[in-house]
Amino acid sequence: MKKIYFLLITFLTSMALSAEANYGRQTDVNGTVLDEQRKPIDYATVGLFKATDSSLVKTAMTTPDGKFNFPNVAAGSYYIKINMMGYQIYKGKSFTIAVSSLTLPEILLIANSKTLNTVSITAVKPLLERKADKMVMNVENSSVAVGSSALEVLQRAPGVTVDQNDRISMQGKQGVLIMLDGKQTYMSQADIANLLRNMQSAEIETIELITNPSSKYDASGNSGIINIKTKKAKSGGANGSFNAGMAYGKNLRGNTGLNLNYRSKSVNVFGSYNFNKGARSNRIDIDRISKGTDITYFSQKGEDDRDFENNNFKVGADFFLNKKNTIGILATGYLNSGLEKAYNKTLIGKTFSQIDSVLNSNNTQKSSYRNFAYNLNYKSVLDTTGQELSADADYSRYQGKDHAELVNELLYPNGLSVKPIGRLRNNSPSTIDIKAVKVDYTLPINKTTKFEAGIKSSWVETDNDLRAEEWKSDTWQNDVRRSNRFVYDENVNAAYANFNKQFKRTSVQLGLRVEQTNSTGNLITTNNIVKRSYWDFFPTVFVQQTLSKNNQIGFSYGRRIDRPSYDDLNPFIYYLDQYTYNKGNPFLNPQYTHNFEVSYTFMQKYFLNVHYSKVNDAITQVILPDAEQKALYQTNANIAENITYGVNLTIPVKIAKWWNINNNLNVFHLSFETPNLAGQTLKTGQTSYQVRIQNSFIIVDGLTAEFNGNYESPLVYGTLNMQSRAYADLGLSKSLLNKKASLKFAVSDVFDTNRTRLKSAYTGLDYSLYQKNETQLFRLSFSYRFGKNEVKPARRRSTGTEAEQGRMKN
Repeated sequence: MKKIYFLLITFLTSMALSAEANYGRQTDVNGTVLDEQRKPIDYATVGLFKATDSSLVKTAMTTPDGKFNFPNVAAGSYYIKINMMGYQIYKGKSFTIAVSSLTLPEILLIANSKTLNTVSITAVKPLLERKADKMVMNVENSSVAVGSSALEVLQRAPGVTVDQNDRISMQGKQGVLIMLDGKQTYMSQADIANLLRNMQSAEIETIELITNPSSKYDASGNSGIINIKTKKAKSGGANGSFNAGMAYGKNLRGNTGLNLNYRSKSVNVFGSYNFNKGARSNRIDIDRISKGTDITYFSQKGEDDRDFENNNFKVGADFFLNKKNTIGILATGYLNSGLEKAYNKTLIGKTFSQIDSVLNSNNTQKSSYRNFAYNLNYKSVLDTTGQELSADADYSRYQGKDHAELVNELLYPNGLSVKPIGRLRNNSPSTIDIKAVKVDYTLPINKTTKFEAGIKSSWVETDNDLRAEEWKSDTWQNDVRRSNRFVYDENVNAAYANFNKQFKRTSVQLGLRVEQTNSTGNLITTNNIVKRSYWDFFPTVFVQQTLSKNNQIGFSYGRRIDRPSYDDLNPFIYYLDQYTYNKGNPFLNPQYTHNFEVSYTFMQKYFLNVHYSKVNDAITQVILPDAEQKALYQTNANIAENITYGVNLTIPVKIAKWWNINNNLNVFHLSFETPNLAGQTLKTGQTSYQVRIQNSFIIVDGLTAEFNGNYESPLVYGTLNMQSRAYADLGLSKSLLNKKASLKFAVSDVFDTNRTRLKSAYTGLDYSLYQKNETQLFRLSFSYRFGKNEVKPARRRSTGTEAEQGRMKN
């Protein structure tokens, strides 16, 4: 494998050098933008235009020193144009490039003294943008996203799917790492789904889809990273925003939020609070045939309703010690609670029509979850070349409390009791403490070469205590079969280095991340201890080649790891009823992935991505039979090999000035193979596809609309054989009050067709499952921005507790 890496890198580098030699002479154009008091103007937009036809060549933003740079500009005649809020538009005289480096005379912007009564803006930022290393979804401009949760918005992102258990996949692969503002969430999939379900779209600015991350990121997440960027204010002074909304389907839900920001030369203070309250419903039907010494038929129909109340908050400050040094503090958290009531009725017999008994199950669960996370950050700009050093210290504490009571009543078909009513209850408090420190360093060697390096250490302590009781002799008694305590400790130490080189038409990035892991899982009740200690190496390679003005091709490779989430390792059993349950697996091993991608971009708007990945010991959700209890249970297991390959194609079409369509097609083949899964060989595979068509309309100035359609073909994932599903969304958005406010209306799942149907792909297991969540919702939302319109953003920092929080459990 090392020889293959060496030959590949040698080949790609030789291609880059050859392309550079043939491209022709190019140079850098530099300049400085000042105001009338000769003070630097930062974040001004600078455009480089051809003098011959006024076509835009490149754009840049000025730095805090007012400087801008256009690298690798071909010989010719050009002019500069600068836009900045509060200043008159600047258009410079044309100039000719004929030297190796050109520095333009200082440019002075004149303050705009005119008062603008009305500003009419008809251009709309595209819903999707493709950048060098990621796809960006601009959520804040979407009317369909109005009143939606972050989880519902993710379902509309190209190549992303969310299954019936809220597991997130990208390009057909599970194991996505979710980040918020560049910070890892350190939560389990269940907790991530809960967090995203309670985050409103009004809080989100963009969603970044990073399918093959560099070595700078934690090596976890075999299918890549989804980074959700929340809204930030953009300039000096004070501003904020307020939003409120409601949605109605089968149940009513509402949300409201407030976002505030104040910035001066020496400090930036910011904070936000969001409240969400309501209810949602879910229906699940399972028909199953248990085959053993005798055949038993089970027909189960269930309904559950959950009332929820969620509070999410963030508060922080950045202190600008001087132009080069900044220290910041940040506190985030949530306080969530819920009450869930589920009713299941299971008909049991020799056939589906010949019933011997009926099992009625009532399950009531009260839950509360709280998380407080604290970050201390320091950033220093060491010199004018861009040399930077940043450090983070983090602490996060998660506490969860669940109280569940299950009542089982087994009856004859005539309604008489077969045996006394059975009652079980669980109290399962859990605590997770996370500490982390990390340091990142950036060194620009020259204008075309950059070196990055960093170190990180994290410590995680989890404590899950399941106290199960059974009602016997008119009192609650400890159930020793199910009561248990599971403690898990983990320490991960990591270091990385990235080397970036920009040639005239080619960019190359080589990286290596090294991680050392020590973990101990202790099932205290049975004194079952699992210890692990191992080293891992994660190389990355990125090559981007510009073939011509409108053609660009890229290649990337990366090796990644996914450690089991804390709830997956927890062996506790959770019952839907006595014949349907979920349990953890303390013997899960980490999974390792090799990711290969080739991308092609045409005209900066047509995108083609070809990908291949191989996962060893793939951590996979499976549904298996419990022959002894005639039950069906869900767990996670290591599948020896999982191979995925496919193509993702994005084609935007402009029908008219007022109508744009973005089409996305994702075709992929998934296969799973393992010699022994619960005593049987598993070998499954199928080619599937997903189609997403997003229509954007400008009806009149200030009034826009969207209509989106989605289709997912049948899919085989491990032991699950999932049938197709389709749904459509509709939205309208109207700007008000000089574009400071907006009113949005949307209907999600317009035709109420979004549901899950699946069967078993495991030999000998015969069941069919139907699940319908409350997906058809009518939403209305209002938002209002106040204060200064342009305030520089609060820093988006990447904390040290990113990879661990993504593995927490509700």
